[in-house]
Amino acid sequence: MPAGTLYRGREGMWSWVAHRVTGVLIFFFLFAHVLDTALVRVSPESYDTVIQTYKTPLVNLMEYGLVAAILFHALNGLRVVAVDFWSKGPKYQKQMLWSVVGVWVVLMAGSFYGILQHTLIEWFGK
Repeated sequence: MPAGTLYRGREGMWSWVAHRVTGVLIFFFLFAHVLDTALVRVSPESYDTVIQTYKTPLVNLMEYGLVAAILFHALNGLRVVAVDFWSKGPKYQKQMLWSVVGVWVVLMAGSFYGILQHTLIEWFGK
C-alpha cells in the first residue's frame, strides 16, 4: 500500500482536481471581465472592438465552456459542503458525485441550444 496519500486516482481525486481547475478558469474569466469592463473608461472605441470579438463563434463556444465550469464548480461545491457538514456525507460522497455529474450533464444538454444558438445558425443555417 503506497504511503503519503489518500488518493488513488478514484472519483474523489478527480472531483477534487475538477473543482480546482474550474475554480481557476472562473478566476481568469473574472479577471478578464474586470479588465475589459474597465477598458470602457480608458477608450470606448477599444471597448467596442473588444465587444465585437466576443460575438464570434469561438468566443461563444468558450461561453458554453464557462457555463460548464461555473455549473460544475457550484454543484460540486454543494457536494463538498454536504460531505463536510453532513454526518453521513463521507459515506455517500461517491453517490453524491455521480448525482452531481448527472445533474450537470442534464443541465448542460438543456442549455446547449440556448447558449450556442447564434453559432449553430451561423454554421448550419436555420
